[in-house]
Amino acid sequence: MTGPQELAERFGTPLYVYDLDRIAEARAALFAALPEEFELFYALKANPHPEVARALRAGPARACRAEVSSVGELAAAIEAGYPPDECLYTGPGKTAAELDEAVAAGVRLFSVESLSDLRHVGAAATGHGVFARCLLRVNSASASASTGIRMTGRPSQFGIDSETLPGLMPELSSVLGTRIVGAHFFTMSNAADELSLIGEFAHAIELAASLHAETGLPLEFLDIGGGFASPYAVRGERATYDKLRTELARLLDLHLPRWREASPSIACESGRYLVGGGGSLVCRVVNVKASRGRRFVILDAGINAVGGLSGLGRLLPTAVEVDAAAHPDVGSLVGPLCTPGDILGRDIGLPELAPGDLVTVPNVGAYGVTASLLGFLSRPAPTEVVVAGGEVVSVSRLEQHRAYEPTGVAGG
Repeated sequence: MTGPQELAERFGTPLYVYDLDRIAEARAALFAALPEEFELFYALKANPHPEVARALRAGPARACRAEVSSVGELAAAIEAGYPPDECLYTGPGKTAAELDEAVAAGVRLFSVESLSDLRHVGAAATGHGVFARCLLRVNSASASASTGIRMTGRPSQFGIDSETLPGLMPELSSVLGTRIVGAHFFTMSNAADELSLIGEFAHAIELAASLHAETGLPLEFLDIGGGFASPYAVRGERATYDKLRTELARLLDLHLPRWREASPSIACESGRYLVGGGGSLVCRVVNVKASRGRRFVILDAGINAVGGLSGLGRLLPTAVEVDAAAHPDVGSLVGPLCTPGDILGRDIGLPELAPGDLVTVPNVGAYGVTASLLGFLSRPAPTEVVVAGGEVVSVSRLEQHRAYEPTGVAGG
């Protein structure tokens, strides 16, 4: 059995449970919503667990490629079976050391955020006697949608401002060790409104075509980004996109009519949509207390285990599901950390919970363990259990340790 109660009894709490069957369903749903010619990158930042990443590549269904933003994510992708030369390496702060390691591992496709970023990639590639294929990440001067998390149309560390590309193209095209092969857009995140998402993709496709015509930007490959929505830590189902496949084909036929012949090849990317609904966090109540007319339910996991980014306004505060039957009441759900910011839900509807009861936080397969304040208070990381077909596939836990190097100084 792989229900929360059985798994908690076997492996303790706090406990993440990843259901590979639900992740496979999400992959199939997203591929079905896209034209058949599209490639799909899995953004490992959502969940770098190798079993999760492997599930998105395995099986007879269409396979994802990997989008990584660190050598740690690259190592997880390689462990999960992704060939390094098919990975897309992204991020605004690529260091010389990590670029050297990525190129040495076989990465050949990079998204670059600036002329200097491109030069850094070129230096690493030249050092290994190879060429790097590079997508220019473009920060459009405007944006079409108002929902979701905005990623373009304003000053940003991400992307090259689109209005500067005409003047920059001669320098961008002549960086040693690199060959520009296309463009990368990522305009928004978590777009539940389909028309807004289509509007953003339309803007990206039209801008890519115009930059190709006006500046000579090569377009062998075009990544139009993502933005596919899935609930985070609240009950609900991932968004559906019934019009997307048809509208993307229409837009590409209009602006890039040879796209069906892979000129250019077209890709999207996703993290949250693919894995968010496949994970839940099982916690145990350790104490219940009252303070000046308010009730506090204290769990064995807080923002050190889930939603550490919620303190930055990036993710929504949680609602919960519980396995204890009782009548709803109002209370605050808090974690075990020594900070008043360790709140998973303030004044929310809760059953009458008691120490020992289980609380399950749903839809946290994305931005769970590795998006949390794992190091704060040095508490152990949650156990991560992977299940498929009603059976436990693997059990693991992230371990943190401090690596010392001899200094030759007494006490060092």
